Parts: sequence; C-alpha cells; structure tokens
Amino acid sequence: MRRTLAILAILASVVSRSAAQASDDTSNATKFVIRAVRIHRDIDLTGKLTDPHWKLAQRVHLDYEIQPGNNTPAPQKTTVMVLYNSRYIYFGYDCHDTEPSKIRAHVTQRDNAFDDDFVGVIMDTYDDHQRAYEVFENPFGVQMDGLRNGNNEDMSFDMIWRSRAAINDSGYTAEMAIPFASLRFPAEKIQNWGIEFIRNLPRESRIQISWVKLNLNNPCLLCQMGTLEGLKGLQSTGSTEVLPYAMALESGNINDNSNPTSGFSNGPVQGRFGVGMKFVPNPTLSLEGVVNPDFSQVESDAAQISVNNTFALFYPEKRPFFMDGSDIFSTLIQAYYSRTINDPIAAAKVVEKTGPLSIAYLGAEDRNSPFIVAGEEGSVADNNGNNAFLSPFRSFSNILRARYNFGLNSYVGALATTRNFTRAHNYVGGLDWSLFFDNSYTFDGQFLFSNTRELNDTNLVSDPSYFGNTRFTKAFDGQEYDGTGFLARFRRLARTYSFSLTYTDYSPTFQAQDGYVYSNDLRMLDMIHSLEFYPNDGLLDNWGVDMESALQFDYQGARKHEYIIPDFYLNLISQTNIYVSYMLVNNEMFNSVNFTGVNRWNFSLYSVPTSSISLSLNAAVGRFIYRADPPAIGRGHDISAELIVKPTDKLSVTFDYSRSRLSNIVSGQLLFDGYIARLVGIYQFNTKLFVRLIGQYDEFQKEFEIDPLFSYKLNAFTIFYAGSTHSLQGYGEPYGFVQTGREFFIKLQYLLRD
Repeated sequence: MRRTLAILAILASVVSRSAAQASDDTSNATKFVIRAVRIHRDIDLTGKLTDPHWKLAQRVHLDYEIQPGNNTPAPQKTTVMVLYNSRYIYFGYDCHDTEPSKIRAHVTQRDNAFDDDFVGVIMDTYDDHQRAYEVFENPFGVQMDGLRNGNNEDMSFDMIWRSRAAINDSGYTAEMAIPFASLRFPAEKIQNWGIEFIRNLPRESRIQISWVKLNLNNPCLLCQMGTLEGLKGLQSTGSTEVLPYAMALESGNINDNSNPTSGFSNGPVQGRFGVGMKFVPNPTLSLEGVVNPDFSQVESDAAQISVNNTFALFYPEKRPFFMDGSDIFSTLIQAYYSRTINDPIAAAKVVEKTGPLSIAYLGAEDRNSPFIVAGEEGSVADNNGNNAFLSPFRSFSNILRARYNFGLNSYVGALATTRNFTRAHNYVGGLDWSLFFDNSYTFDGQFLFSNTRELNDTNLVSDPSYFGNTRFTKAFDGQEYDGTGFLARFRRLARTYSFSLTYTDYSPTFQAQDGYVYSNDLRMLDMIHSLEFYPNDGLLDNWGVDMESALQFDYQGARKHEYIIPDFYLNLISQTNIYVSYMLVNNEMFNSVNFTGVNRWNFSLYSVPTSSISLSLNAAVGRFIYRADPPAIGRGHDISAELIVKPTDKLSVTFDYSRSRLSNIVSGQLLFDGYIARLVGIYQFNTKLFVRLIGQYDEFQKEFEIDPLFSYKLNAFTIFYAGSTHSLQGYGEPYGFVQTGREFFIKLQYLLRD
C-alpha cells in the first residue's frame, strides 16, 4: 500500500513532455536533450561523485516542481550527469538541500524506500513511448526498480545494477551503474533514448521535482519525455545467465489435527536442487528456462479475511521466474495469472521484441494444478468448500502473447492460453487494444473466447447447479462448453477533470483457468467522474470529489446490482490523505433475494507525518449482505490498519490488523466476529544483510504462526536464506495452543553471468 501510493504520487504527476525553453545552457533551445559522454574505463563508484570522469559529463538541472506544484520552480537544486562505456551507463546526482537534517533515509530492503528521499531515471530505450525502465535510489544507496508499460507499472521487476550514495553537509549525492546487459534496446549503431530524471523530496508535502517541464493534463509520460543522445557502438552480443540453487529442509507435523495429544513427528531432512538459465543472444531476444525450480517462498502470504467472501482471493506473485517480464503478458481481462501454475516440474519463457512488435511465450508443466472456476455469485467451490483449490492432477500450460505498438502509447495485441489435462482442457484466445488520442483520451478493450472440457471427477467438485440458464453444471463431470468475455473502456485522464466509462460482459460459461477470472454471467456498465482542485493555500495540496455509478445484469436479464457512490478526498500537508465515501444507493440480488438500502460509509487515511512513522487505515461501516443460505442483511464493519515505526534508520516494525464483524439487523444475532493480526520486525544491518521475525494470529482459524528468517542478498538474484516456520493451533481448554507444523530450511542461490 505504501509503495503503491508513493510511486503513484510520482508517476501520476509526471505525465507529459512539453516543448519549453530550458533554463540550463546545456539543454536544447526547443526541447530537453542531454548527451551521454563516452569514457573508456569503469567509474569508481563511491556515492560521492569523486571519480574525475564525472567532470567530463554534461550537466542538466531538475528545475520544475510538478507535485504538488504545476511546473513551479523547484525548491532545491538537483544536478544530473550521464556517462557510459562499453559495459555500463552511469548516472550521477548532486542533490542540494538547504536543510539536510530533514533528509528522510533508511537502510531497508530492496524496493522498500519509496517513503524516503530518492532520485531516479526513467528510460524508454526504444524511444517508442510504450515501455520504460524505472530505476531509483535513496540516500543510502537502497535500490528500487520497476518496468513501466504505457500507464501501468510493474514494481516486481528486478534487474542487476550497482548503486552508491552518501549524505553530506549540503544534501546528498548518488551514483548508478546500469549494465547494458540488464537492458533491452534496439541493435542500432547510434541510439536516442527517451529519458526523464526525477527527485522525490518528502517534507511537509511529498514534493516531486522533474527535469522536463510538463503539461499535467496529459497522462502519457512516455510520450513526452526528454531525449538522451550520444549513445554509439553499444554491444549487442549475447549474454548468458545461469541461476543454480540448492536447499535443504526438514518438516514436522502433528500426527492427527483433530487430536491435540496425538504427538508430533519430524520428517527426514530433504534436499532439493534446480537450475535456471537465461540466454540473451541480442538485445531483442530473451530465452529462459528452469528445471525443478524452487518456487518455495521464504515469506508466507499474509493471511486475508475470507469470511463472507464467495470469490477466490487474490495473492500477489513473489516468484522471480514469473515476475520477470510479466508486464508483457498483462491484459485488461486477467486471463493469465501466474499463481495458477503452482509447482512446475519445468518451465520455459521466450520474449522477442523487434521494433514495434513484441512476442512472448511461456510454458510450464505443473504438479497439483490449482483451480479458480468462475461462477455468477461466487467462485465455484470444491467439495471442501474452498473457492480456490488444489487438485491432484498434472497440467501443461501455454501462454502466447503478441503486441504491436504504434502511435503515441497505442497498441493492438493478441493473447492465447491453453491448459491441458488428460482428457480435459481450457483454451482461451482473443484480441485487445489501446488507442490513445488528443493527449488525454484512451479507448481500450479486450475480447476473449474460451473452450472448456471439464475434468471428470465429481469427488473434487460435485456442485449440481447450473451455469446461468445453460444446461451445463458446475460439477466436474466431463462436460464441454464455450464462453466469451468482453471489456471495453473509454476514459479521460487529466489534472482537473477525468472520467471513465466501462462495459464488462462475461457469458455464464466463460472460464480462464490460466487466469484470475473469478465471476461470470454478468453484463455491467460502470461510470466514474472526478474533479480535482489545487488551492495552494498552505494546508491543502489538493482535494477532489468523485461520483461512481454502476448497473449490472445477468444473462437472464435480472438486475443483479446497482449502486451510486459519491466520495470526497483531501490531500493535506504532512503527507496525509483522507478519503470518505458513502454508498448512497446499493441494491443487490443475491441467492434470488433482492436486498435494497445496503448503505454504508467507507473511510481511509494514509499518513507519513515523520520519517519514523507511517500509518494507514481503511474502514467500511454500515450494512452488508450476509452471503449464506439463506442470506440476510447485517450491520457491521470491515477494518484494516497498518502502523510502521522506524525508531532507527536500520530497524523497522510493522503492525497490521484486520477485523470483520457482522450482526443480523433484525434479530441482533452475531453472525461472525474476528480479526487477523500480523507483526513484522526487521533489522537491516546493511543493504544486503537483514534478520526478520514475523508473528501472525488468525482468530477466525485460531491459528498462530511464527517465522524467523536470516537473509543475505548480494543482489536481486544471489541470495542466502536460513529460517523456519512454526504453526500452532488453538484447541481451547485444557490444551491451549499446540504446535501442528514446523519447517526448518536453508537455501543458497547464486547468479552466474558472463
């Protein structure tokens, strides 16, 4: 949540390049241009800009405040330099600060310093306004990187690069060395890249400083960046990466979960080995494969409250093989969701980009394949009541993606996915598009066709009900059927007034088993209007009002849901954001019962008042539908909160708390009440070494978990882990909490790169 808000604050503001006269005499008179100067040896990175080669570099200044100001003069001076040699491109930053004691900086994990001061570069290496690398660094040299595709970001992207930074009496300096082997760029002798430099200055407000003067009514950043020129003779020879791993683990479990006195048994120590390989013969082609990959996670998924939720929960991807290059597989309808590939025996991936055309393929053979089966009022559950569930069957999945970019931030694409079992399958294919025009408007959409032949195993799913008014049951009884999915959206994104109009249409038998499509049998129209104001009064950075309304029908013509939600938000100084909305109209049909007046308030707060504290709060209070058989109206609340305390620049303690409660509005009967609490303590010795302790209690399940971990991470891929997980179940009196599971593990993974 914190990282998302921070990066949105930057990149929702950095939105357009304008033709303005630069105030620095090193810039072109009509546009923003910086020339990279070639050197003939590697820079000695100290973080202090002490290498004499920096004196050869051209300098540009970041002159414009673009958040909360609108191209107003930058409050602090920032100078950027660019050098390169045959192996690296170098960026140097000199960040002057008239109050250096207010610099916010922490030694933390990679990609976790977006609340700090930081500097960064955004590089569109093809200069085609479609895709760009985002590379950021805080005053302690903590790295943050991501991949931007149009107006979407993938901050799970990692690459190998070097960084150093140092705080001084007048601010701080920072250096980056990015290997050309980590980047993809055209195989041309002379290259121009789109480029933008930014600085994040979190004080009373989160101030964003830009090199380029921007038209903030244009949402397309990549269309309007400055230009980096002077790159000549970049090597496009092949590179090879080998990523072997070895791990050992020992697991133990209670002998009988239903009997707390049944004893505990430890299993034997097990070893596991595997290897991944990546070959990049030239900057346009990447080939990657893994054999017996280790996709175990050293950090368990944070528990989510699932009570009264009829749809499959979403969990983010954390596995490196699937995160790398995931942006190219992303579409409006999430027909590919990498966690539907659970435990592959082997997997392979190919990505080719030639000019405006990108083609990508991913294939994997999976053990114990999971299922998310879409239904009208909830994801179809297995015979144990799970809305997302594992099967004992193997599957083979193929995902093929093609995308052709044209114009300014526009494209057409195609996606095909196949998932094959023995005598069962799910095939999905279709087209998608995005058309950007008139500097503010986008029309995008996607159409998909699916063909499904179910497994014939009612021991797994035996639900006899039908998909809508079709003759096909939800049971896994070997039936075969087709389906369609369609989504179209027209929107305007601008500084003051924005809107979107979205139409969604999923037929009752549309299934995407390689994706995260959890509902179907719907036709829905959704509209949002937004007005934003910038008073510049010293108290408010900006404020705004929104109005969202929607109307949803099923394929039989029944009105399933309608709502109108006005909301109001304030972005105050002290980096405090407040949001309030009210479900003015909320009528829904569930389980053939019409519920009207399901009104409730929604409130959220996000604040980073000091460098040491950040907090967030989300609450929904009022009426909810109790989604049982029979359903009922209840009064209650859903609350989630997070408090992060950083008492030193190396210690971080995070407390998360979620609670859900509902009582029958007529009888007053308590329907459910419970919470999940999670405490995470991290001590970061330096940018590579940390220890962490996680404690989590789930009152709904009466489960307690403790996970200690020691980690040394030389870079994003070379890592050593040693840790354990401990699960305890509450059995009540007289037993209390009894350990039901335990695992000890060590893992070593080392990246070999030519």
